[in-house]
Amino acid sequence: MKPKTLCKIAIDFFLTIGLLLLMAYELIGEAVHEWIGTGVLLLCILHHILNWNWISHLLKGNYTAYRILQTIVTAFVFLSIVGLMISGIILSRHVFAFLPISDGHSVARTLHMLCAYWGFVLMSAHMGLHLHMLRGVMRKVNHIAKLSMPRTIFLRTIGLLIAAYGMYAFFQRQIGSYLFLQNEFVFFDFNEPLIAFFADYLAIMGLFACVGYYISKLLRLQGR
Repeated sequence: MKPKTLCKIAIDFFLTIGLLLLMAYELIGEAVHEWIGTGVLLLCILHHILNWNWISHLLKGNYTAYRILQTIVTAFVFLSIVGLMISGIILSRHVFAFLPISDGHSVARTLHMLCAYWGFVLMSAHMGLHLHMLRGVMRKVNHIAKLSMPRTIFLRTIGLLIAAYGMYAFFQRQIGSYLFLQNEFVFFDFNEPLIAFFADYLAIMGLFACVGYYISKLLRLQGR
């Protein structure tokens, strides 16, 4: 495996872990949340640098349905990251506390929550749109031309079970109310074990990754 590819996979892995940790804002503490958020921001910058070739070709070539969807999702992910960065700096009480910012906290808090939950959903879908590439890389590493039918069925069944539980967790945790600002404050159960929180959010991530993967698969088949 090429060092650049290995680096991309490592960054994406740590971005996924960081994203899950950031969603547990009140459960991990404000200071930890800010430091992890700063680390995730740096990883996002590295991610874009390593994928500069894709960015530089945005205005080149033909746009298939899959490429259009991929570009739109990526653009909104980028906007959510920018919104999180700006609002996070305004709200910061630890990492960027030295900055002389005293106004705009109310708007920044709303923007931060909106970008956090939409960013979580869109980044999960973004992972799903690129899952076929990761599968290709793993096949090359393991020298497998194609997965056997039993293994394919097993993996798809596991994926669909995770997505089904993710749908339950999505409604149980009222994620939709945060996405559309029906609730302006996020509820955290401080008696809940962290493992249960992360399991639910990992399943929700799996749900939208699954949606992204199967939509991308359908669009790529149509393109062919």
